[in-house]
Amino acid sequence: MHISIKEIEVRYAETDQMGVVYHSNYLVWMELGRTQLIEDLGFNYASMEKEGVISPVIDIQASYKHPVRYGEKAVVKTWIDEYDGLRVVYGYEIFNGSGELALTGSSRHVCVKKDSFRPISIKRSYPDWHAAYMSAKAQPQSAKG
Repeated sequence: MHISIKEIEVRYAETDQMGVVYHSNYLVWMELGRTQLIEDLGFNYASMEKEGVISPVIDIQASYKHPVRYGEKAVVKTWIDEYDGLRVVYGYEIFNGSGELALTGSSRHVCVKKDSFRPISIKRSYPDWHAAYMSAKAQPQSAKG
């Protein structure tokens, strides 16, 4: 499996009064991880949007383990956890500046036509993306660490 790595410098605006990253910012970091993964695989999500296709989140899970604090660099690891040609589940791990696992999560997506929200088959409409996702998902490698 291909694991994308995105380093994020924690900004003051992302924290609460205790200097801890506010919980909703992890969802933004998950999006940054997805974007990095797509780029690592040689694609650009914005080009898909220009063709009138979007990929909304239909489910999201997050489990918070340790805090990430202002002044640290967070590391977001992202991979394709499940993929069936229509739906994609991305897996995430976010680590704090000490290397502790701060969050585990997943997000489920489906590609739809922007104007009608009718689902489309990635396999049929974007065969290159399909092949890259199948390849990235199939490679054996641990996501941990």
